[in-house]
This record gives sequence, structure tokens and C-alpha cells, in this order.
Amino acid sequence: MNLQQLRIVREAIRQDFNLTEVANALFTSQPGVSKHIKDLEDELGVEIFERRGKRLLGLTGPGQELAGVVERILLDTQNLRRIADQFASRETGHFVVATTHTQARYALPKVIKWFKQDYPKVHLTLLQGSPREIGEMLAAGEADVGIATEGLEGNDDLATFPCYQWRHAVIVPQGHPLQQVDKLTLDVLSDYPIITYHAGFTGRSHIDQAFASAGIVPDVVLSAIDADVIKTYVGLGLGVGLVASMAFDPEHDRGLALLQAEDLFPLNTTRLAVRKGAWLRSYTYAFIEKVSPDLSEAVVKEAIRQNGRGEQG
Repeated sequence: MNLQQLRIVREAIRQDFNLTEVANALFTSQPGVSKHIKDLEDELGVEIFERRGKRLLGLTGPGQELAGVVERILLDTQNLRRIADQFASRETGHFVVATTHTQARYALPKVIKWFKQDYPKVHLTLLQGSPREIGEMLAAGEADVGIATEGLEGNDDLATFPCYQWRHAVIVPQGHPLQQVDKLTLDVLSDYPIITYHAGFTGRSHIDQAFASAGIVPDVVLSAIDADVIKTYVGLGLGVGLVASMAFDPEHDRGLALLQAEDLFPLNTTRLAVRKGAWLRSYTYAFIEKVSPDLSEAVVKEAIRQNGRGEQG
């Protein structure tokens, strides 16, 4: 048994049992992949995959049991390398943060700037994706830390923590009639076309929840995954924007006006997540604590060790 065989088993599951894709992902040949699988099955004395001819269809019963063990072994192997790297070179390494556009653009710049100044020899990669993609990157070991407002809770592979809370706000072009309204309500907003976030991004579920609870069906004429696009089309007069309040910059958004909407939409919580069982470098803990001072190294380590969901209140 060797690590390449285990990597092939894991990649076969990730690639929906397509051996051509497995070979491409691991930079090897398809016959080599098939031989590694057969050798491992012969050594273990069980069939890991169900087959139709030479095609893999899925996991057998024993294969389903083995899949979890394979994942843990490969994770521990990765952890061993990280531990060795930690003590061989404490101030160097490769650190990957996966997050959404809103967090990368508006919430994280100061933290990223601090990190690069304090850890100049650490190569930091900032990956943007949807909340679902962020969870997948963490679970696959492709990212060390994930930050998003939606999509990270309920994943048994992840330990998640609340970072900070924020609210949505209404933005309109300067001179818009809504600037003259004494009290902004959902009913008043529904008289205008709405431009806001795409489903699954930046608290969109809370926006939908607020309108649904009021029995109102808003006219959402455009949805986008980031506030910059929303602000562009609001500026063109195509509708009223609903964005994260942090996304409004009076200096750069001079053609727009911000209307507070604290009472209209539920409070949003941005969460940080790491993979359970992962061994994190010291600079990763420093980054996490910079994002949220309540998340000390001890708190995060305890959640990573938990066998449950790892949810911290």
C-alpha cells in the first residue's frame, strides 16, 4: 500500500469515478491508475469499486468504509509535512484563504496588508468563489481558511466560527425620490425595481426572507455576485440597490446615496471556517485572530479536534 494508491482512490471519488479525469488530475496515465487500484484491492482482499466492464460505477460497501480512512490518512500525511515545515522554517510557507468577492474587496484588505507586512516570506493566495465552492475547497484541503456569510454552516468536515455581524443598506442614485421618504419600508421599496445579490451570496437569503415575511414579492430585475456590479447598474438608473452596508464608500461612490435600512432586514453573520483535523501553521492562527480577536489559537484548536460539527457560539 502506498500514498499514490490512496490519492487515486480519493481522486476517483472526487471525479465521479471517471478514470480519465483521475489520470489528468494526478498527472499520470489511465492504465497506471487502473493498475494502482487493482493492486490495492488485491492487497486488501476486497473490491473498493463497483464496476461495469472497465468502468467504475461507484463504491462498494467496503469501499464506502475505506473512503473515510483514506481521507484521514492523506490529511494526516499533509499535517506531517506542515509540522515539519513549521519547525524547519517558522516564517515561510504557502497560505491559502478562500472567500467571496464582498469579503475580499471590503472586509479583508487591512488584514491582508497586515499579514503581508508581518509575514513577508509567506506566500498568501486569496481565492474568490461562491460559498459552496469555498466549503468544497476547504474540505478538499485546497484552502486553509474560508470566510463567507452563507454556505459554511452544516458541513460536518468543517469547524465554523462567527466573525462579525453586518446589515444590508439601500443605495440609490443621487436625487432619487427615496431620499425624500420619511420612513423607508419594504412596501415603499417594492414600488421600485430591485438590484441585489445573487441567491446564495452575501445575505441574499435574509433579503428574500424579509420580503416573504411581509407578503411582498419584489421586482428583482438584476442579481449579481458582487456589490461593484450592483452599484454600477444602480448608477445607471436601472433600479434600487440592496448591498452590504460595508460596500458603500462615500469617496468612490459619489454618484450614489446610502439609505440606512437597519429595521428592514435581519442581521447577517459572516463566518470563518477551517477543516477539522487539519494542522494549521502558527501564522494561520495569527491571521484568524486578526480577522476576529475572539478566535484565539486555543479556541480554534479545540474546535478542530471536535468530533461533532465544531460550531462555536
